[in-house]
Amino acid sequence: MSEQLSDEADEHRGGFPVWTASTAGPDFGRFVEAMRTLQDLAVSADAPDDVFALAADQAEKLNELLAPYKAAEGKAPAGRAIELPGRGSLLMLPWRIEKFDAEGVRSRGVFRRYHLGGNGAAHGGVLPLLFDDLFGMIVHAAGRPISRTAYLHVNYRKVTPLEVPLVIEGAVDHVEGRKTFIKARLTDESGTLLADGDALMVQLLPGQP
Repeated sequence: MSEQLSDEADEHRGGFPVWTASTAGPDFGRFVEAMRTLQDLAVSADAPDDVFALAADQAEKLNELLAPYKAAEGKAPAGRAIELPGRGSLLMLPWRIEKFDAEGVRSRGVFRRYHLGGNGAAHGGVLPLLFDDLFGMIVHAAGRPISRTAYLHVNYRKVTPLEVPLVIEGAVDHVEGRKTFIKARLTDESGTLLADGDALMVQLLPGQP
């Protein structure tokens, strides 16, 4: 029976392990938000060198504090804290999911100072990250098997601002065997289109990483 379950899991997950949601306590969320603010300050502070020296000392002490607790992928709470913005991962955009079902996924948030590209606009490179993360969630919400991004295309329609509430929403467009085609739109709260994108997500074969 266990072998049958393993085969079924492999058929739908490729070589991906089964991960569970994190049960991290409330202080992890506080820590992640403090680190996001630190990222904002790291790219915006214009301080005397002695202040940067003190900041470096404290950052190095923090590294020493956390180093003994480094865990393998799928064990640390980052990326698995589904109730936190960006699932508690500093890599992901700190947006909150508003809708997650077979009809599509919608997320809301802002681009922070850390995401600045220039002249008050979000860096063009962070938009594909936002879209790609959404596409992965759409695959999961639609009940499709674990898939990898085969291609991702983003159209930049208008300048995307920082610190302005934005909404990204997308859904499965159509399915062809192992292929899931997805479309999504990024807008401001008034509905003005800032960017749109489409992607092809391909189901992993048994054992594929």
